[in-house]
Amino acid sequence: MNIILLGPPGAGKGTQARILTENRGLVQLSTGDMLREAKDSGTEMGKLVAGVMARGELVTDDIVIGLIREKLADDGAGFIFDGFPRTLAQADALGDLLGELGQGLDAVIEMQVDDNALVQRITARSTCGSCGEVYNDITKPIPASGACGNCGGTEFKRRADDNEDSLKQRLMEYYKKTSPLIGYYYAKGKLSGVDGLGEIDAVAAEIAAVLDA
Repeated sequence: MNIILLGPPGAGKGTQARILTENRGLVQLSTGDMLREAKDSGTEMGKLVAGVMARGELVTDDIVIGLIREKLADDGAGFIFDGFPRTLAQADALGDLLGELGQGLDAVIEMQVDDNALVQRITARSTCGSCGEVYNDITKPIPASGACGNCGGTEFKRRADDNEDSLKQRLMEYYKKTSPLIGYYYAKGKLSGVDGLGEIDAVAAEIAAVLDA
């Protein structure tokens, strides 16, 4: 099963991807993680990525598709595409690659949010410095003990760009570049929506219902 999680920054895609990897054995393909892994791998593709990043240039769609091709060829498990595609051109390229490899896309899940509520939620967000567990001052406060409930770590941090002005800019970029994918996958009959601002378990249950259907 190959799926895409769509949604603006802070909609909870990473959290739900982690639940899917734990519950269904899917492999999360994060563009950022793949680039970092490739840069340190010493492979031909890795050397190409390292050179591009060393020059401060943007990694091209062709390079990202090449990295995804390697992952799809190496592992027979299903995949969650995280952070890719971001544009219609990338969606076309991914569709072509899956078709070439005899695979398909089973579902595209849009995590729907209210922008104002999303901004409020993200500006209250912090993460454990040890394991990356996400906390929120409103919906999931750091335990009263001051220790992470997942790993016991006591160092927590907030992203520098988790402020209202920065978030509104990131949302604008999302709507300009990525939101056209919603119509693209709807036209292909692949799109389903879930409430991205619900409780984590409730959102996971909605996603599970889509996939089980």
